[in-house]
Amino acid sequence: MNAKAFRKLSYGVYVISTWDNGRATGCTANSAMQITSDPATIAVSINHNNYTNQCIAQSGRFAISILSEESDPSIIGTFGFQSGKDVDKFESVAHEIRGNMPVVKDACAYICCEVIDKMETATHTVFLGKVVDADQQSDQEAMTYAYYHKVVKGKSPKNAPTYIPEEAPAGPVWVCSVCGYVYEGEKPFEELPDDFACPVCKQPKTAFAKKE
Repeated sequence: MNAKAFRKLSYGVYVISTWDNGRATGCTANSAMQITSDPATIAVSINHNNYTNQCIAQSGRFAISILSEESDPSIIGTFGFQSGKDVDKFESVAHEIRGNMPVVKDACAYICCEVIDKMETATHTVFLGKVVDADQQSDQEAMTYAYYHKVVKGKSPKNAPTYIPEEAPAGPVWVCSVCGYVYEGEKPFEELPDDFACPVCKQPKTAFAKKE
């Protein structure tokens, strides 16, 4: 089986948010889809190891912030490469309450849902939600998973449903040990600037390792 075939499916880049006993929390995801239009229902897939999974199960609600091509890439790192159990992710990300749910301001749209059903798989829970609120926040193009990889040059967290180990690079590159971002620089394989910070997860130069 060639797992690369799965990459031909279409995905977006989303922040799935919910409440943790009154505190906003969430994680990044690339698997969200509309199931029906009337009534409007949405499905999201969340890894069992993500703290957001148990928070959605407990609160019975979730929101989807649809990131755009202009959204700050650090949002992906904030919500995708650290646990909401240990970090208040929304502390450093501008957000507002819509449909009684926390949503990211720097997104092109949001959808708020009440959980009406769920399905368990070996690694993920698929939550089915009835839409209770939704709105478009800008006219910017939604960020696709392909755009995230090709333009932002970001990598998938290992908990992502679409995670596939990357092939080894053809030559030496600098790779972020936290989020997997690959830095090639203005000149291929140059040394990192001393003040360099990962554009995805904001880690400093010291978090990068040179890969041959």
